[in-house]
Amino acid sequence: MNKMSKGWTYSKAGVNIDDKSKAIGSLVNELRFRREGIGQMVRLPGLFASLIDFGDMYLTLATDGVGTKLLIAKELGIWDTVGIDCIAMNVNDTICVNSEPVSFVDYIAIDRPDDAVTKEIGIGLQKGAEISNMEIVGGEIAVLPEMVHGVDLSGTCLGFVKKGREITGEKCREGDVILSLRSSGVHSNGLTLARKVLESSNVPLSDGFKGLPDTIGAELLTPTEIYVRQVLGITKEYDVHGLANITGGGLRNLLRMKKGLRYVIDDPVAPAPIFGIIQELGDVEEKEMYQTFNMSMGFMIILPEDDAAEVVRDSKNADVVGRVEKGNGVLFEPGNILYDHY
Repeated sequence: MNKMSKGWTYSKAGVNIDDKSKAIGSLVNELRFRREGIGQMVRLPGLFASLIDFGDMYLTLATDGVGTKLLIAKELGIWDTVGIDCIAMNVNDTICVNSEPVSFVDYIAIDRPDDAVTKEIGIGLQKGAEISNMEIVGGEIAVLPEMVHGVDLSGTCLGFVKKGREITGEKCREGDVILSLRSSGVHSNGLTLARKVLESSNVPLSDGFKGLPDTIGAELLTPTEIYVRQVLGITKEYDVHGLANITGGGLRNLLRMKKGLRYVIDDPVAPAPIFGIIQELGDVEEKEMYQTFNMSMGFMIILPEDDAAEVVRDSKNADVVGRVEKGNGVLFEPGNILYDHY
């Protein structure tokens, strides 16, 4: 394998997170109309899913897609797992406000109708919905040969949470601990960087590596873990102060929690071999890895220390990885890396 001489970054691969944030800001600044009465949005920044006032409860909406993981599915000719990713990316955001996912609609943009491909996508969507205890109530397939070259898959999730049960991160406090639920792999973020690293190193997806149970392509295509039942079970039993889906932005997602606190990762989970392979082949800096990938920490829960100990004891995939203290930003202590903006 050929290691490149200059290290790869997400920006060099074509995805600049800061530019994306600016683009989002320019869009949101134009969305000034405010509905009054039932159906108005709760004005809280940084939420993973929008809270909508609906009487004695909040409805929630979250929308997301599978991204360039679809290019891996296309190259391998395997389409029956990406539907799980589509569901996971939406429901894992939905539960970050303690909302239960109930309904889902999917959107497929395709260059030409292909019933074999859409059937396989449907298999994954069905599996993801079943794992999430959520019904797919509709969707759309758009045939766009002049705009799309292949397949794009996204969706939107509707959920609900009773008022007073929502979790926004505002209850986070000094002395809390940060608990991580392990990921199933790369999930559905950072695949543009992963693919560019492999391409530049002339590593085909069919290659195997020491430490991987299968080929690198199969590893990258492993479906995103769905945390719905586990997280909602934890929030039902314990005083959870904050929830964060570790997707695009990596550890920087913790910056969505309460301001005026520092979220310190001092005992991270050992990353799965796939992350080491990407880092070594692309000479990717540690800071870049932890702000692009989940690094085996797919979802984080902030709660009191005693409660965290009980959750870890009763769970097979949970680890205490950090603490909350006075200060600002997110500190990855092993590398002395501070993330201070989202």
